[in-house]
Amino acid sequence: MILMEFLVVLGCLLLGTRFGGMGLGLISGIGLFILSFIFGLTPGEPPVQVMLTILAVIGCAATLQTAGGLNLMMQVAERLLRRHPQYITVLAPLTTWTLTFLCGTGHVVYTMFPIIADIALQKNIRPERPMAVASVASQMAICASPVSVAVVSLVSILAAKAGVGHAYSLLEILMVSVPASLCGVLTAALWSLRRGKDLDKDQEFQAKLQDPQQRAFIYGGSETLLGTRFPKEAYWSTWIFFAAIAAVVVLGADASLRPVFEMGGKTGPLSMNLVIQMMMLIAGAVILMSCKVKPGEISNGPVFKAGMVAIFSVFGVAWMSDTFFNSHMSELKEALSHVVQAQPWTYALVLFLISKLVNSQAAALTAIAPMGLALGVDPKLLIAFLPASYGYFILPTYPSDLACIGFDRSGTTRIGKYILNHSFIIPGLIGVSVASTVGYLLTTTLL
Repeated sequence: MILMEFLVVLGCLLLGTRFGGMGLGLISGIGLFILSFIFGLTPGEPPVQVMLTILAVIGCAATLQTAGGLNLMMQVAERLLRRHPQYITVLAPLTTWTLTFLCGTGHVVYTMFPIIADIALQKNIRPERPMAVASVASQMAICASPVSVAVVSLVSILAAKAGVGHAYSLLEILMVSVPASLCGVLTAALWSLRRGKDLDKDQEFQAKLQDPQQRAFIYGGSETLLGTRFPKEAYWSTWIFFAAIAAVVVLGADASLRPVFEMGGKTGPLSMNLVIQMMMLIAGAVILMSCKVKPGEISNGPVFKAGMVAIFSVFGVAWMSDTFFNSHMSELKEALSHVVQAQPWTYALVLFLISKLVNSQAAALTAIAPMGLALGVDPKLLIAFLPASYGYFILPTYPSDLACIGFDRSGTTRIGKYILNHSFIIPGLIGVSVASTVGYLLTTTLL
C-alpha cells in the first residue's frame, strides 16, 4: 500500500512537470484526493505561513519592478559587464547571482541574457561559456537570498520544529549559504572559461557565418539598457527595497530586537516569518505611495506572475507530500532513520532529485526537509545541504535555461542530441556539489 501511495505522489509530480508550475499545483490536488478518499490517509497541513511569506515578498518585488527599480539594477549590471568584456565568463554569473540574491527570484535576470550574449560575441568569446553558467548562477543564488522562497521555507521549517538544536537564525543560515553558493558559482565559472571550442575553431558556427542572413542574425542585434533614463522614483524604490532587506537581516540576526509574545502556548520573540512579511509589505507600501506606481500595473508584471505560480506549486506539492509522509512517518523512521543518520549525504541526494521532479527549490524543501528532521537529520545538515535543493537543471526544461538558449543567437548554448548533454549540466553539477561541500565544512566550523 505504501508503494502504491508513493507511486501516486510520484506520478502526480511527473505529470505536473509537463504543465509547468501551475500544472504541478493543480495536479497535486488530484494526488491529495486519491490519497485521502481512496487510500484513507489523513490530509496533511498546507504550508500556509510559507505561502503568505512568499506572497508578501512577491508583492514587494512586483511593486519594485513596476516602479522601475529592477530595470535600474539591470542597467548597473550591464555597465559593469561592458566595462570589462574580457572577463564576461566570470562577471556574468556573478552579476546574475547578485541580482537574484537581492530580489529573491531568478526570474529577474532574463533581460541580462541577450546582453551577455551580445558582449561575448563582440569579444569573440563562445557565448555558451558565460551564458550557461550565468543561468545556473541565477538559480543558485536563491538558496543565499534572505528574501527568497527557499530560504524563507527553511526558516519556517526550522522554526516550526523549534527546540534543542533547531533554533538557527536567518543570519546563521546566510553565514553558510552565501559563501557556499558563491564558491559553487565561482568554481563553475572558472571551469567554463575554456569549455567548448573557440568560435574561430568551431566548424558548425563557422558554417553558419557562410550564410549572409545567418551572419546578420547572429551579429546584427545589440541589446542594451545603457541609453535608458530612469526617473528619480526608480532610484527611490531601489533604496527602499534594499532598506527592507537590511532590516530583515538585522532583525533575523538579533532576536532581542523583536517583541516577545506568547503564541501557541510558547513565549518567544516574533517569528521571522512574520518579520519578513511585515517588512516586505511595508517596503511595498512605501514604494507604492512615494514612487508614482500605478497599482493596476503591479499584477501584470512577470515577477508577480512568476511568484503566484510559485505559490500555487508550493501549495499543492507540499500539501500532498505532507499527507503521504505524515501518514507513514513511523514506517519511514524505522526503515530510513539509520541510513540517513549514518550517511547524511543521502538526505542531500533525495532533496536534489525531488527538486527536479517539482522544478522548485522551495517546493522540494517543504516536501523533504520536515521528513529529514523527523528521521533524525541534524538541523545543521539542512542548512549545509541547502544548495542541493537546486537540481532542476538536470533536464533543460526550466524557463531560465530555455530563455538562455533562445537568447543565444550563435546557437552554442543548446540542448544536446542525448538531452542530458546540454549546456547547463556540468556547470550545474559543479556548482551544486562544490556549494554543498563548502556548506558542510562551514556548518562544521561556524555552527
